Amino acid sequence: MHDLSVPIVVEQFAVGPLQCNCTIVADPASGGSIVVDGGDEADQILARLEALGCRATVLVHTHAHLDHIGCVAELKERSDAAALLHPGDLPLYRALHAQAKWMGVAPPEIVELDGDLVDGSTLKLGEATLDVLHTPGHTPGSTSFALTRPGHATALLTGDTLFRGAIGRWDIGGTSMEDIVASIRAKLFVYPDATVVVPGHGPSTTIGTEKRDNPYCGVG
Repeated sequence: MHDLSVPIVVEQFAVGPLQCNCTIVADPASGGSIVVDGGDEADQILARLEALGCRATVLVHTHAHLDHIGCVAELKERSDAAALLHPGDLPLYRALHAQAKWMGVAPPEIVELDGDLVDGSTLKLGEATLDVLHTPGHTPGSTSFALTRPGHATALLTGDTLFRGAIGRWDIGGTSMEDIVASIRAKLFVYPDATVVVPGHGPSTTIGTEKRDNPYCGVG
């Protein structure tokens, strides 16, 4: 049985030159963890896991832009974790070398991933769950995650779909503004107003704040 006396630990911190928000959901009772958007600074991510007494068991990504998935090969190699991505972003993942060239950085290693993120599915880790929400718009396969754990309200990890007072770019991935706004309203704005939103970059916000004030997708 799972030891309920050992709580799930969530750590969020920025990695890489673009300061991508990486989230670790760790279960010290089992020693496993889910890493969301481990895009850079593998040493820092693994050091934080070691301090928690955990290892990465699953790597998930909100989308396949370099800053969100760039060190997946190193994390897989050093932790033997399974890496998952929505299939809509596989072409973008396979083009990581082109992304790196465009950004003027060294190209990362591209490895085979281990499975697909499927809309409506749930990843479980001890008493924590991550519900998978396909939210296309920033990229075709952009995915958000609803994180639930005992004693805490649900939090939404929205990648580059929804930011505080803004939305992600829609002009660099074969999508449209209509796509991203529709995703936000249909998949994210259905959560209670008090729900915390942790975007892919920058400070957190709440669903209520964005519904009221976001100039791109707010509903008044």
